[in-house]
Amino acid sequence: MFDAIRSNKRRSAFLVAGFVLFVVAVGAVVGYLSGGGPFSLLISAVIALAIAWGSYWKSDSIALAVSRAKPADPETYQRLHNLVEGLCIASGLPKPRVYVIEDIAPNAFATGRNPRHAAIAVTTGLLDQMSRVELEGVIAHELSHIRNYDILVSTIAVTLVGTVAIMTDLAIRMMWWNGGRARRAGDRNDSGNPLALFGFVLLLLSPLIARAMQAAVSRRRETLADISACQMTRYPPGLISALEKLKADTTATHSASMATAHMWIEQPLSGVRDEGRLGWFHRMFDTHPPLDERIALLKEL
Repeated sequence: MFDAIRSNKRRSAFLVAGFVLFVVAVGAVVGYLSGGGPFSLLISAVIALAIAWGSYWKSDSIALAVSRAKPADPETYQRLHNLVEGLCIASGLPKPRVYVIEDIAPNAFATGRNPRHAAIAVTTGLLDQMSRVELEGVIAHELSHIRNYDILVSTIAVTLVGTVAIMTDLAIRMMWWNGGRARRAGDRNDSGNPLALFGFVLLLLSPLIARAMQAAVSRRRETLADISACQMTRYPPGLISALEKLKADTTATHSASMATAHMWIEQPLSGVRDEGRLGWFHRMFDTHPPLDERIALLKEL
């Protein structure tokens, strides 16, 4: 398991670098199609690095704000704080900030840049539906993400995925058919230009590419966090029972978005269990392994 954690850290660095390079590529295409010339690549690189740097420091605040998370009052949520403190003492972790989200769907996520600057957020639905041992298993799962340093790449991915979506949407709106205006003398004619056509194709596909990279951030990390959580609690049935309840619940997490979907303990959005004709296509972009697989793996421990 410790080898897997070290491998996770290495993959995190490569994934962050890949996200930054992808943002640079999309920005360069936008600059080229807008007539920015060779300087568009330099400008895109500066913007991408600035976004990555800002994400390192502020993306946890962004993720919490987007999810409408509020600090958990220690008196109102005493059981939650006690479970977090007990698990942190047992695992040698500093206690993260604890947040609660008003949402009837049971779910939770962890965010931050390192164990000393981390936060855990749980929904009111999770607190209402889970027993003490089940809630302990879920919290241990999120603390495992913190201990395994999954939270850094997952949190940075929130802002980078959102950046790609915004850039491509604005670029297509502005540049498609020249913004809808009449062609004027001196306008560049890109029709038939292979590079311009490639640029348009990249802009159209970039949201899907970003989603695929987002899925790569999360899938193996969820399985590792499940196993780490059982090591932390010494009681696999608690997490198994929690995952079975999550599987039985079909409520969409309204506080989640496409940018934050990979951070939650269970894939939070509606339609993720689509088994129709396009079910195979939807599963390509699943941010989590199927709950059945996760439960079966834990039962073998």
